[in-house]
Amino acid sequence: MDFACLWLGLLLPLVAALDFSYHHQEEMEEFLKNVAQNYTSITHLHSIGKSVKGRNLWVLVVGRSPKEHRIGIPEFKYVANMHGDETVGRELLLHLIEYLVTNDGKDPEITNLINSTRIHIMPSMNPDGFEAVKKPDCFYTNGRENGNSYDLNRNFPDAFEVNDVARQPETVAVMEWLKTETFVLSANLHGGALVASFPFDNGVPATGSLHSRSLTPDDDVFQHLANTYASRNLNMKKGDQCKNKMDFPNGITNGYSWYPLKGGMQDYNYIWAQCFEITLELSCCKYPREEKLPFFWDSNKASLIEYIKQVHLGLKGQVFDHKGTPLPNVIVEVQDRKHICPYKTNKFGEYYLLLLPGSYTLNVTVPGHTPHLTKVTVPKKSQDFSALKMDISFPLSRQLESVTVSSPPCPKTPLYSNLPSHSAATKPGLFLFLVTLFHILFK
Repeated sequence: MDFACLWLGLLLPLVAALDFSYHHQEEMEEFLKNVAQNYTSITHLHSIGKSVKGRNLWVLVVGRSPKEHRIGIPEFKYVANMHGDETVGRELLLHLIEYLVTNDGKDPEITNLINSTRIHIMPSMNPDGFEAVKKPDCFYTNGRENGNSYDLNRNFPDAFEVNDVARQPETVAVMEWLKTETFVLSANLHGGALVASFPFDNGVPATGSLHSRSLTPDDDVFQHLANTYASRNLNMKKGDQCKNKMDFPNGITNGYSWYPLKGGMQDYNYIWAQCFEITLELSCCKYPREEKLPFFWDSNKASLIEYIKQVHLGLKGQVFDHKGTPLPNVIVEVQDRKHICPYKTNKFGEYYLLLLPGSYTLNVTVPGHTPHLTKVTVPKKSQDFSALKMDISFPLSRQLESVTVSSPPCPKTPLYSNLPSHSAATKPGLFLFLVTLFHILFK
């Protein structure tokens, strides 16, 4: 009998299958703790802070080295439920966690993904808002905001205009979290529409706002990222599945073209955290009935996995001095796509640049020294689960003490406001104002 029980135990999954229902804070915590306890070699559960009402902001990390960064392994993240009444993403991320840990060692694609990537998953950035929803609604409830009635997707510093709202505990926790990891790629999951939206969400004439758009220097990459997700979600790809909503060709849009917003999280990630982030609107109804959840999982599973794999686009490597010592705080950027807040190597001298196949000139700059230019070609078929690796030796013989000290970060101010063409014309016109008003509840 004991032998039979032993075999039965070996055949059963380590964690009971997650049901398709909405999981409140205690249930979510129980699930996450069970996963962390039963998959200790590939997971690490930690809280990055607390909400206004003291609830933990949980993050589960999945990877071969879940507790610490490894050189050459890019950091990826998903964040959901920053609007508490937009609930589909929260449940999808719980099911994604289950899918990853239960398929490790069984599914080659998932195994390779876990081998090559450190994946951070935050199911709920706004647990207070989620718990505040008493009567679910497709359009709006007071659970959208946090416990202090602030919209968290209007609460970050803005690079285009002053955003002097009081920073909320959840926002501060995410901003501090971004400082602790070298995040390369991210998506934040919302509801109320069906589209993949990419930066910028705000803009000035220099980024194209006079043409009802606001484009980053990496617009080709962002369009690829949005298409990667939308093309595998058949309903999103159609672009017209939500009644009384805008149509989105191929299921993607530039954020500003949809409607401009100030203080959004995806712009903050791109400008100040060197992390490419897009916003995924996953359901026409913000808080659909839970019997619809299996449909949403089936519709998004392939997209969620394929999007993580995009963290391996382009180039990665380390910058060394003439003695082979890694150099932190070195600017490494493509010559014709400089960022207003320059992208720099981390404390290990690492850089990660998301790039599509093509030929590029890298500009490697140590403060106070002549820039070093080097050409590189990203092949059309890059290596599976790895960006093209290219280490760089900075060609100087004298000491580079200046870069070993932490360089000052870019100020959290409207960096784009100082560009030439910034004027009153930056302000959205009447049409954009009306579009903003009409769509304010959807993002």
